Amino acid sequence: MENGKVVPTFIFESSWEVCNKVGGIYTVLSTRAKTLQDAMPDRVVFIGPDFWKGKENPLFEEDFKMWSPWVKKAKREGITVRIGRWNIPGRPCVILVDFNPYFVHRDRIYAAAWSDYSVDSLHAYGDYDEASMFSYAAGRVVESYYNFYLSHEGEHVVYQAHEWMTGLGALYVNKHVPAVATIFTTHATSIGRSIAGNNKPLYDYLYAYNGNQMAVELNMEAKHSIERITAHHVDCFTTVSDVTAKECAELLDRPCDVVLMNGFENDFVPSGEAFTERRQQARRALLRVANALTGISYPEDTIILATSGRYEFKNKGIDVFLEAMHRLDWQEDLKRPAVAFVEVPAWVAGPRLDLQQRLATDTVYDTPLSMPFLTHNLNDIQNDNVLNSLRWFNKSNRPEERVKVIFVPCYLDGKDGIFNMPYYDVLIGNDLSIYASYYEPWGYTPLESVAFHVPCITTSLSGFGMWADKVKGSTSKLEDGVEVITRTDYNYGDVADGIVRSVLQYAAWSPQQVEQARNSAAELSQKALWKHFIQYYYEAYDIALKKAIRREESMNTIY
Repeated sequence: MENGKVVPTFIFESSWEVCNKVGGIYTVLSTRAKTLQDAMPDRVVFIGPDFWKGKENPLFEEDFKMWSPWVKKAKREGITVRIGRWNIPGRPCVILVDFNPYFVHRDRIYAAAWSDYSVDSLHAYGDYDEASMFSYAAGRVVESYYNFYLSHEGEHVVYQAHEWMTGLGALYVNKHVPAVATIFTTHATSIGRSIAGNNKPLYDYLYAYNGNQMAVELNMEAKHSIERITAHHVDCFTTVSDVTAKECAELLDRPCDVVLMNGFENDFVPSGEAFTERRQQARRALLRVANALTGISYPEDTIILATSGRYEFKNKGIDVFLEAMHRLDWQEDLKRPAVAFVEVPAWVAGPRLDLQQRLATDTVYDTPLSMPFLTHNLNDIQNDNVLNSLRWFNKSNRPEERVKVIFVPCYLDGKDGIFNMPYYDVLIGNDLSIYASYYEPWGYTPLESVAFHVPCITTSLSGFGMWADKVKGSTSKLEDGVEVITRTDYNYGDVADGIVRSVLQYAAWSPQQVEQARNSAAELSQKALWKHFIQYYYEAYDIALKKAIRREESMNTIY
């Protein structure tokens, strides 16, 4: 106990994205791991799904000696795991669990969840079963490991579960290992995301929505049920921003105990000459691809704009970004050429061969390719939202268009076939990043942008935007490194106009003003380091552990 707070001596943390890079939660866990590992060496254990049996996972380094006595015992209990380390800063311990054997017991597992907690799995579909079997397996792992290594007195053990995909396991631990304190973190409510994604106004009517009723209407009953019930039964319920905390209170009928804002470590951001060199390389690569596609030569003062993230067309504000680029195209005040990149992974079929052939030479091209706005081939190309919007705007990247828009529909993992550069090595080349989100519980993309000294535009409906305003004490502006545009359920056009004004403002700035905004962006990012935000996790640990201690004392009194 420190200053009246109970601190953990051992932490389990479970997520679908442990050693599995698919979304923002991966960034949360992987950047925070070193901070916890430094404080509690090898007493923080991440539990993830074992998707890579028989294949090499570059994120996981197996260790056959680590905890080998327990691994053998777990196997006798029907639990198959692989042990090792996560190849990230801090190299924390990892348990990857095989959840496939539990599918044959699915009905029994769901029946127990209904009997114990009234979890409704009758309306499950899609990824519900897969996630639930992993979650159950993770709970079994905690139970087995705890009983083997940690059940003696004096250990303060925490199990933190992330998103609805881990709810079933949190409930299992809550029942079968009551000495372990449980924390559930929702990074976005499943029903809130669904309301927004189905073009229903979320914010003006939030107070009037009934989460259970909306789950029936939107066919989200199973996911909503496990999320809501887990939130009500764990020792500490958390989320990642103030905006999502409001959702939780209204849609899950459970106020959050603590808001765990998402930080990051800046050890991946280059400095000095290395920063300048990588920025120049990125700009050359971006403008080289633009030339090869459009047949237009771009001067060094071309403004490079970009949006990125998950392909949620409305929720992530991709629709407003494209609208703003269309409106910007008509602005005679824009005296510099601009290229806007949409970097969101779609149903990609592979890199374009004709573009690859052009990029293989040093030729500067003066004729466009067909579809001079697309870097990769797509499956079901006629139904792609970005391309349909470009058709609607009659966008074809003609020489007379002030703003060229280029769709990069793939993960920038360094192996995409066109850029062949990791996302951060591309991000650093931007002049402005734009994230016009309608539904954004936190927003790692703007945080990553400012970390790389790239000013960004975001909205008041993003957790990051709300935080930026709070740091400043008023509405954050572009010269502060982040322009926070007010967004509501109904001001789509105003947001687009606000983006246009911000880009025009940037385009008119002197080099000194640009440099000041870039420095302000970097300074803001320093306030979001994990060394500042980790305190909120210790608040959650304290709340959960004190409840677990009281529970144990109560049980000891009874028996």
